[in-house]
Amino acid sequence: MEQSTVSGDKMNFGFLISDFGFLKSQIANKGFTLIELLIVMSIIAILATIAQPSFKQAIIKARESVLKEDLFILRDVIDQYYVDKGKYPPAMDDLVGEGYIRGIPRDPFTNSADTWQLIYNSEQEEEQGIYDVHSGSDMVAVDGTPYNEW
Repeated sequence: MEQSTVSGDKMNFGFLISDFGFLKSQIANKGFTLIELLIVMSIIAILATIAQPSFKQAIIKARESVLKEDLFILRDVIDQYYVDKGKYPPAMDDLVGEGYIRGIPRDPFTNSADTWQLIYNSEQEEEQGIYDVHSGSDMVAVDGTPYNEW
């Protein structure tokens, strides 16, 4: 390699382009080609398309399990109230007021605590009260039964 010399307007650094050939090959090997990027994007899109239905199904099953748990808790609390007081609660707010439950849970399908279907006892000799609770949703479960019949 030569030393650089300055002569007038021109500078001569004494390097040949072939000396930088190793740089050209290193730069070309660092990136991805458009084809490689398209293949990776296609694979990601296919996997996302396959996973989406199972993700939606998992959300529905999770809401169903929350509904089952809420119904179990509400029915258990109503039974505890009946055992303690000898009558069924006249309103859901009485369960909260008496300290049987901290708050009325929200129906996971209607997203409201006010849409529960309340079933009152039909015995004439007792004071009328809430005997059972069902979901207020008119949707159908994965197993084919309506949520408001659970």
